[in-house]
Amino acid sequence: MEKREMETGVISFFLSACKIALYLLLIVIVAQILGVATSSVVAIVGSAGLAIGLALQGSLANFAGGVLILVMKPFRVGDYIIAGEAEGNVQKIDVVYTTLTTIDNRAVILPNGKLADANIINVTREDKRRVDIHVGVGYDASIKGVKEVLYEVVDLQETRLEDMPIDVVVSDLAESAVIMTVRMWVSPDDYWPTRFRMLEEIKERFDERGIVIPFNQLDVHVNAQ
Repeated sequence: MEKREMETGVISFFLSACKIALYLLLIVIVAQILGVATSSVVAIVGSAGLAIGLALQGSLANFAGGVLILVMKPFRVGDYIIAGEAEGNVQKIDVVYTTLTTIDNRAVILPNGKLADANIINVTREDKRRVDIHVGVGYDASIKGVKEVLYEVVDLQETRLEDMPIDVVVSDLAESAVIMTVRMWVSPDDYWPTRFRMLEEIKERFDERGIVIPFNQLDVHVNAQ
C-alpha cells in the first residue's frame, strides 16, 4: 500500500480491519479446538455485530463515507474545498471526520457521511484559476474608455498567466448600470491577493478618469404641512 502511495488513513483502516478479522478467526479456531460448536460462535458474533451496527448506525455511515473519500480521493490534504456552507483548507482526513481550516483560522469538523454525499467544489485541484470581476459603470460612460482602463489594470498584474486569454466585455445591461466583466487567469495561490488588488486599482483609476460606478440611492421628499 505504501508503494502505491495510498493515503495514511486508508492504510490504517485496512490494517485495523485485517487485525479485527484475524482476531475473530482466532476466536473461532480456539473455540473449535475447545469443542465449542463453531455455528454457535458464528451466531453469537453475528448477533453482536448486528446490535453494534444498529447502535452505531450514524457513525458507521461516517465510517463508510471516510473510506470512500480516502479511496476515491475527491480531495487531498492541503486542498481548498467548498462543501455546502463550509469551506477551507483540508487539514486532516480521518476515517470518520474531515477537518478544514478556514481563512480566519477556525477549525471546521465535517462528518464524512454527509461530506461523501455533498457536492464538493475543489478550488485548488487544478493548476490555474480564473479571476472574474464584475463592475458597473454609468450609461453615459464611454465603453471604449472603460475597457482601456480595465486593460491597464490587467497589464499591471504580475501574477497573471501570460499564456492564458484575457476578456474585457460588456456582460449585462442592468437597470441602472452597464456591467463590465474582466476575466484573467492566475495560479490558485495568487487568486485572492490578485482579486483584492484589482478591485482597489479599478476603483482608483475610475476615480482618476471620472468614471462613475452607480449605486442605489433613496430620495426622501418631506411635505411640510
